[in-house]
Amino acid sequence: MLKSGALGLILGLLLAGCGGPARPELTLATTTSVYDSGLLEALLPAFEARYNVRVRVIAVGTGQAFALGRRGDADVLLVHDPEGEEAFLAEGHGLARYPVMYNDFVLVGPAEDPAGVAGMNRAAGALARIAERQALFCSRGDDSGTHRREKSLWQAAGIQPAGPWYLSLGQGMGDTLLLANEKRAYTLSDRGTFLSMQDRLPNLRLLVGGPTIAENPDPDLRNVYTIVPINPARHPHVRADLAQAFAEWFSSPEAREVVARFGLEKYGQPLFLPFQEKPAEP
Repeated sequence: MLKSGALGLILGLLLAGCGGPARPELTLATTTSVYDSGLLEALLPAFEARYNVRVRVIAVGTGQAFALGRRGDADVLLVHDPEGEEAFLAEGHGLARYPVMYNDFVLVGPAEDPAGVAGMNRAAGALARIAERQALFCSRGDDSGTHRREKSLWQAAGIQPAGPWYLSLGQGMGDTLLLANEKRAYTLSDRGTFLSMQDRLPNLRLLVGGPTIAENPDPDLRNVYTIVPINPARHPHVRADLAQAFAEWFSSPEAREVVARFGLEKYGQPLFLPFQEKPAEP
């Protein structure tokens, strides 16, 4: 006769076996800016329900997301670095680029604004003034899409930032904003994460970038998010079918409506803007 413990184990295994097949899993590598804003929490349940899939989100910097894709450790990427995306495709790791939404970057800093950049129309000029006055600046320093854009803006300003005023943190957007708030420093942020964390950032103000995405006067601050399915010819184990479904669903009217409304109730403005129709691959 089986002991009660052994009998319970067997019954448990039998019941587990009758529960039907487990839902397939899609691994999405995306940026901390998308994750920290809360947008994925609003979007993913509808996709998971429609396709009976579970999405595992890995939130990292864009450079790390590309590294995951190159190793085949993700099925699909949601990133915001056009040059990096083109290189990724040229190497054969991605199938295509699907731009699905955009927001923008903003320069935030202490309310007292020691560098005097508030209201400037171009971020590169504002960074030049920050460097000239050696006002404290916090850089993500993590090879993320935001960090890559920051470096391109410094380059446009003709400056290689260095010195005790320039802090390279190696941190995600949320942690960088928190430290900038603590130290009353400037930093470059995506608008969505800054607005979503504003109640935790009492010392910081939006200084360059305009009051909304549509009113940002600097074209260098536009921030396009792109879905890149991983190429199954390079990584045969990836869920290419689900990755393609994710790319197409993200451009559906249902998903675009969620994106367009996300942030309106709480902030009085959307944190992201969708492309109004499924875009062609550039």
